[in-house]
Amino acid sequence: MALIKEVRGFTPKIGKNVFLAENATIIGDVEMGDDCSIWFNAVLRGDVNSIRIGNKVNIQDGSVLHTLYQKSTIEIGDNVSIGHNVTIHGAKIENDVLVGIGATVLDNAVIGRNSIIAANSLVLSNTVVEPNSVYAGVPAKKVKEIEPAQTKEMIEKIANNYLMYSDWYK
Repeated sequence: MALIKEVRGFTPKIGKNVFLAENATIIGDVEMGDDCSIWFNAVLRGDVNSIRIGNKVNIQDGSVLHTLYQKSTIEIGDNVSIGHNVTIHGAKIENDVLVGIGATVLDNAVIGRNSIIAANSLVLSNTVVEPNSVYAGVPAKKVKEIEPAQTKEMIEKIANNYLMYSDWYK
């Protein structure tokens, strides 16, 4: 069973039909919607500020979500895939986003809807990622625009696949 821990009077709130891997860690002021999956060795540390996660979000193996005390929070919209070994630190991620394997998104960055953050990219603090775009590199820069329908279809497929995978473990 996942480690779900109250901290500073905050107990994580978990939606319906959520898969939590046995060694996932969910701490403090964390709220997640329905149909989410938190995979092996993922850590959601809502100890110093809040983490809000929408519906049909998958946070894959080894990812870490954390914030700055009294300075940043995490907001993740619906239908978002956070790849393996991603670090999200105090950022806002809008609906229909894919954050690629090994990427890092820092405080007060905003990832616009229907966007992709390429694998191993570094999104610096206060960066605003335009909707319908791909950002890549260190630091991450816009590399191309993408059609909203094309992006939504791919991102929706990944989110649906992770919903299916999570059913295998229930």
